[in-house]
Amino acid sequence: MGREHATSSGLEAELAKHTGVEIHGNSLRITFMWRRQRYRETLGLPVTKANIKHAAQLRAAVLHDVKMGKFDYAQHFPDSKNASNYSSNRDERLHLLLARYKPLKAVDITEQTESRYNAALDICVDLLGRDRLASILLPEDVQQLRVELIAGRATSTVNHYLATLAGFLAWCENNGYCRAGVAAACIRFEMTDRDPDPLTKAELELMLTKGCLHPMDRAAITLAVYTGLRPGELCALAREDIDLQKGLLNVNRAITSTGTFKLPKTGKKRTVLLLPPALEACKQLLAIEHGLPPQPLTIQLTRHETLKETVTPLLSPLVQARRKQINKWFVPTAWNTKWSNIQRRSGIRPRRPYQTRHTYACWCLTARGNLAFIAKQMGHKDFTMLVQVYAKWMDDESPNELLHIWSGMQSSK
Repeated sequence: MGREHATSSGLEAELAKHTGVEIHGNSLRITFMWRRQRYRETLGLPVTKANIKHAAQLRAAVLHDVKMGKFDYAQHFPDSKNASNYSSNRDERLHLLLARYKPLKAVDITEQTESRYNAALDICVDLLGRDRLASILLPEDVQQLRVELIAGRATSTVNHYLATLAGFLAWCENNGYCRAGVAAACIRFEMTDRDPDPLTKAELELMLTKGCLHPMDRAAITLAVYTGLRPGELCALAREDIDLQKGLLNVNRAITSTGTFKLPKTGKKRTVLLLPPALEACKQLLAIEHGLPPQPLTIQLTRHETLKETVTPLLSPLVQARRKQINKWFVPTAWNTKWSNIQRRSGIRPRRPYQTRHTYACWCLTARGNLAFIAKQMGHKDFTMLVQVYAKWMDDESPNELLHIWSGMQSSK
């Protein structure tokens, strides 16, 4: 009797040392938390000191994998009924799924976009845990990822990452690799609306007279302000795109910072009717000789489609270049540098080159231009964007607009 009591006391003392190990009938059982639920697994081991220590070590291994996001029920408990519930041939590590997803996504996007997507996905998956099973991913994990991403990155960058990750996680959900609702946790951060900061007529004059040192620069900035072209569209203009007789130019392509040609942002070409200052600027640019023959270009339409054309640059770094080896076309980054230098010399408040586009829109709106016409000139699908982005300029003119409308009503009687 005394020996049995001593044995029992010894087992109880050993059990007391190990949290989560308990006796269930004649066997040992361990308990642990996973996915916010408590699980119990009977090990089928008789109750001995050695087995209690073994059970504690097994539980410690389970807790480690749960903490690292690598817990695989079937691996730890192959004979458990839970193994079939939580493990299947759809249980995959995130990095293996990502390797399969990337080429599937790539067929729908250009190579440059693929590069940006891949960089964003790699960062997100690394933060989530490359070896984590997709099946155990929780919305909470994505919420924590948002916290980590926004800590040291611009809001626009984080939103790009989250949008890209949402596509990957939605693919995982659709194919049964992870639970529903994880992709929905990729909520983008709200961004503070940045009002357009258009140039004033006086500031434009200072840029043209004090900032620009070459006729090409004066004409190029005038053209940007009076057409609303995006910087990439401006840099990709060709002489063949301009029709002086009809007073228009065709926006057929844009150029990226890497020198790749693509369709304009909306994926569609457009025609811009030229205001008198823009028409005069085109005449001046066509009169500047840079000695370049027509250049063969490849326009990236989609991942699998390209368009070949041979055109002559309208703006070229060669016009003012001191070096012999230089690009034949401006790229947006090079134009940004030129723009910054022009602003600095003019003494006006610094702005991004994209503000020339905002300047065109604001000037047209304050002149009470037709919204549909302005939107078409700028390459918008409709005038919704104008209303959202430039509402302030339309509101500022509302009293005058009311008088303008009333005057029209009176004259139509």
